[in-house]
Amino acid sequence: MKTTSRIFLAATFVMLLCMASAFQLIKTQISITIRNDLGNTEEGATVKLYATEDDYKTEKNPVAEGTTDAKGIVKFKELKAISYFVLAQKDDKDNFGGGEQTGKLEANRVNKVTIVIQ
Repeated sequence: MKTTSRIFLAATFVMLLCMASAFQLIKTQISITIRNDLGNTEEGATVKLYATEDDYKTEKNPVAEGTTDAKGIVKFKELKAISYFVLAQKDDKDNFGGGEQTGKLEANRVNKVTIVIQ
């Protein structure tokens, strides 16, 4: 192989590598499973994420809101890689007062959390 061909291939490889690192395929996400005190998943639970404890306690300014699917799961996409306060409610059950804060989310990953409502 000629030297110019090798240089061209090397330059192309470096360019593609740079482009791949510039575009993240996965945005920071969280998948939350809601379970009741018996361990069963809860369909139709309302889930809200809050960025601050004050917003969580006053239930104001949620960052994201959703409802769990048939498997008790709700997913939120394009989040910041921070810790969130989670409020999950269904009928007269909620998680207020126990285990309501996530750990810091890992950037560009699908983070998973399970919340129990009582």
